[in-house]
Amino acid sequence: MRAAQVIQPIGPDGVKVVDVPDATALPGTVLVRVHSVGLAFPDLLLSKGQYQLRPRVPFTLGVDVAGTVEALGEGVEGFEVGQRVAGMMPYGGAAELVAVPEDAVVPLPDSIFFDQGAALGMNYLTAQFTLAERAQLKPGETVLVHGASGGVGTATIQVARGMGARPIGVVSTPEKAEVARAAGAEEVILADGFLEQVQELTSGKGVDVVVDVVGGPLFTDSLRALAPLGRLMVVGFASGEGIPQVKVNRLLLNNVDVRGVGWGAYAMVRPGYIADQWRALLPMIEAGIVDPPIDADYVLDDVADALRVLDERRAVGKLVVRVS
Repeated sequence: MRAAQVIQPIGPDGVKVVDVPDATALPGTVLVRVHSVGLAFPDLLLSKGQYQLRPRVPFTLGVDVAGTVEALGEGVEGFEVGQRVAGMMPYGGAAELVAVPEDAVVPLPDSIFFDQGAALGMNYLTAQFTLAERAQLKPGETVLVHGASGGVGTATIQVARGMGARPIGVVSTPEKAEVARAAGAEEVILADGFLEQVQELTSGKGVDVVVDVVGGPLFTDSLRALAPLGRLMVVGFASGEGIPQVKVNRLLLNNVDVRGVGWGAYAMVRPGYIADQWRALLPMIEAGIVDPPIDADYVLDDVADALRVLDERRAVGKLVVRVS
């Protein structure tokens, strides 16, 4: 089978499509014939050897997959050969066949295309975990979303709407603002001077939750943007400008929190947790609130090009690669 592998951890130039032995259905896994695979910022970091996971090269990229069940490993129940599914894994999905742990596989409704299925997984489950589990979001609260035109950003906007909250998007350019609006943001503001705009939009109160996938120089003003008892969710550091530091005395002023969000580390070791999250998202999907924007379609041979789009911060929504 063919797979997109990191041959050298030097970024997109070190990623090649090569022939590897066919994957098999190991015990406790579902063997999926992959139709579409979603690429996200962790794939880019993995290709550079800069992610918290550092597999030994060569290894296959790909976190989110969608396709059909090819075979079931020993002990697996609840799925059948030919069934349409989506799956999530730390890496390894950008191949024609992939063995996904049973607990990380969910059924894909007929109303969802494979490309959409590959765009839902990590981004939307991260958003649901961020808002429901870590932020304890309540209906009527206001959520400020940094990086609001990206995959996790657009997912967070839509899940926040599905939970009855008011999402405000923060983006870097007017072009990206249109993507955030289309995703469902009630208001969209530019990152330059966003704090003053937040104060104006909230009549000086501030927001209840900030979801930050960007980090960098926006971090301190994100703390200042919080209302009393507000929560700042640290999801990632896509700005590439280092990990911000917190002066903890700032947390005392308005009784605010800074909370880390590590969806994979939490969900992947709790049997049934991903299935529970998926059930929480399904009503939003069926209602059309959750509808992942897909930036562009690529074929497997174009994986390195897709990673360059991520590296150059040109991606909006989710990048999807068609494998078959």
